Amino acid sequence: LGEQFARLSALEQSVLLWLAIVREPVSLEELLAVLDAPKPRGQVLEAVDGLRRRSLIERGHRPGSFTLQTVVLEYATTLLISEATSEIKQGRLARLIEHGLELATAKEYVRQTQERLIVTPLLADVRSVYRGRVEVEERLLALLDQLRAQAEYAQGYGPANVLALLHLQRGHLRGLDLSQLVMRGASLRGVEMQDATLSGALLRDTTFNEAIDITWAVAISRTGQYWAAGSRRGEARVRREEGRRLHLAWQAHTDTVRALAFSPDGGTLATGSWDGAIKLWDIESGALLWTSWFTDNIECLAFAPDGRTLASGGDDATVQLWDAASGTHRQTLSGQSGPVFALAWSPDGRLLASGGFDTHIRLWELSGGQPGTGVQILTGHTNWVLGLAFAPDGTQLASGSWDDTVRLWDVASGSLRQTLTGHTDRVRAVAWSPDGRILASCGFDQTIWLWDVDRGSYRTALHGHTAGVYDIAFTPDSRSLLSGSDDGTLRVWDVERGKCVHIMQGYAVSLYDVAWSPDGTQLASAGSNTLVTIWDVEGLKPLRLLRGHRSLVYGVAWSPDGRFLASSGLDNAVRLWDATTGEARQILQDPDHVNTLFYGVTWSPDGTQLASASYQQGVQVWEVTTGARRWVGRAQPTRIRRVAWSPDGTQLASGGDDGSVCLWQASDGTLRASLQGHRGMVMSVAWSPDGTRLASGGGSRGSGELFVWDAQSGERLHTLSEPSEVVGALAWSPTGVVLVSGGSDGTMRWWDMQRGECLAMREGHQGAVQSLRVSPDGRRLASCGDDGAIKIWDLQSDEQLRMLRRDRPYERLNITRIRGVTEAQKTTMRALGAFEDVPVNSIQHL
Repeated sequence: LGEQFARLSALEQSVLLWLAIVREPVSLEELLAVLDAPKPRGQVLEAVDGLRRRSLIERGHRPGSFTLQTVVLEYATTLLISEATSEIKQGRLARLIEHGLELATAKEYVRQTQERLIVTPLLADVRSVYRGRVEVEERLLALLDQLRAQAEYAQGYGPANVLALLHLQRGHLRGLDLSQLVMRGASLRGVEMQDATLSGALLRDTTFNEAIDITWAVAISRTGQYWAAGSRRGEARVRREEGRRLHLAWQAHTDTVRALAFSPDGGTLATGSWDGAIKLWDIESGALLWTSWFTDNIECLAFAPDGRTLASGGDDATVQLWDAASGTHRQTLSGQSGPVFALAWSPDGRLLASGGFDTHIRLWELSGGQPGTGVQILTGHTNWVLGLAFAPDGTQLASGSWDDTVRLWDVASGSLRQTLTGHTDRVRAVAWSPDGRILASCGFDQTIWLWDVDRGSYRTALHGHTAGVYDIAFTPDSRSLLSGSDDGTLRVWDVERGKCVHIMQGYAVSLYDVAWSPDGTQLASAGSNTLVTIWDVEGLKPLRLLRGHRSLVYGVAWSPDGRFLASSGLDNAVRLWDATTGEARQILQDPDHVNTLFYGVTWSPDGTQLASASYQQGVQVWEVTTGARRWVGRAQPTRIRRVAWSPDGTQLASGGDDGSVCLWQASDGTLRASLQGHRGMVMSVAWSPDGTRLASGGGSRGSGELFVWDAQSGERLHTLSEPSEVVGALAWSPTGVVLVSGGSDGTMRWWDMQRGECLAMREGHQGAVQSLRVSPDGRRLASCGDDGAIKIWDLQSDEQLRMLRRDRPYERLNITRIRGVTEAQKTTMRALGAFEDVPVNSIQHL
């Protein structure tokens, strides 16, 4: 083979090495696209024919494609690594300029193979030449300087190759000078680049982190033209060109987008959210066509096959039918004894299936405009039903449940055909391939299962997500599957190969709660990144990261004596930590329901008890020393976001998504009062320092609600006009004269409670304000929100004192005069911490 290679022309050698890099059959057009310098099509075709005549390449499985024979592939890979090592040692790059070793735009499984079989062995060879870590890095950095001195057209793939080696060597690219370099095919997704500079750099075919939040819903239009994703923070994104191009991105809701549905003609997109709204959008322009509001959360949506009716399900235990064109309510289907989590229409539009909290699946008959009637109840699941999908031929219904199973039902008889087992945790969604051959399911075991329905067994399991997978959708040709996960990624899978072909890496950390230590020197925060973080108030970096939660952490609270921290999250646990060492001390759970989702958490004033809010399982109170649950208050069968202990420790207040505010006797859980008046969800409750008043904040129908109640009589004392769509956080001043509110638009307001007037307004956070806490000395206010930042304010003057935030991936990355990226990409990079220098002559002096 060595002799044959030596007799090849330069172009033939280059093509051979390129085929070793791409590692799978390619067409002539695909080969032309990756060549460093444009070559005439005829010359490249001649080179390919020459290699074929020498029996070095063979035809691929796709028409018009070709690839290397296995033995030649191994030889060419070894040769490429050997020549690259020699070039690095000699400081004269040729192959490394002409060939990209790890291509960012390659299919993900190919890119991973390139890193494993080419870049990693090459780095090992370089390390054998330059023994020390410092020596290796110095050599690679010297090559970057050498490339920077060359003309842009002459740099080729050189900088991207050196960057791949540096990333593998260092684990990050922090602090590097990458200015004035040409980077082609560089993968900057998931790479930390704090304090680096890309000033004046030219980027081509490069991938980045995206400022996308955790995806809880995905959908693909029937034609495949549009792909949609809905996030935990209420954002919606629509992509085109098989997910490669962002078409629209907007703040669709003020809370989690739990449901997405394309109309059958692909012209509109329906979104449903925990903010209680259903909205219909024109997909081409992004225009809002109509909005319908509910008091409680929206959990699922489904268009009828004819596109004329939209069905919705939510926490009010009903199925609602809407006129899709106008948003007019048509009818209500009642019968489920708890929240409705899943809906699916039969292909002929005659049946609507619903499933949810009560573990049952109901089939409703809808025809001829007549009122819907329940015709069957399918029983068998032993936990919540979260996913439903009819087979394309309408004969079977698939269901996925939190009992870890997928079940197939015969639609005609209502009998159970088979139970598919394999998931090791709760199943979140199911989807049938349009050709009817494959059923996909996903869940909290981080795995997507593909089932061969005819054989009644699993076909393959798709691994790659590092957290629970929330939703899945097939492309119309059944060849690809889109998935969204709690790990912040959207992934595209090749169904036939069972491999990931594309990853959209997101980074967006929300902080849901913040708490002061009793001495006021430290802060603790809880966030969507599963971490509890302890901060030095006077420092800039976190002191400790407490790891243990497996999903987002919604609440954090310091014990009154400062020895312990309590945190609560959606991983069904309230955790106790040693505040000094960060060690986990205790886990409190719901003894009746192992899957209870916990929200806010608070200590009793004497430090002997903990209370937590939950979804559908009420307010729960534990004795800290024994870990035993003392009582449960179940008057609010809804999502309770926050609980607050009265200053004297005798009462607990809670606010629910159903608009209720409840007061509980702390000793035994007796319901003392239910305060009615909110028209929408209650996001926050806060006691005045003297315990005589209770403030509650929330939102309904696009307008914020802020009430102050007399805690003894239950009378509403004040109704404050809050411009934010939702009031998410509240805090009283020590005197009880001032109340501070934080809204979904990031605005903070200081209210004079004697006059009921707004004293001051500050732009607090980018995105919603999630929590407000006054320091023990009463002088400072801490706020946190969806931008992942903690801000500390002077409570009296309302001036910001400092900001605490963990570095984002591109923090302080200089992108001044960067080229080859779109404005949308620059916006994303800035959202992740990058900046641009402002030219002196562009500064306007006022």
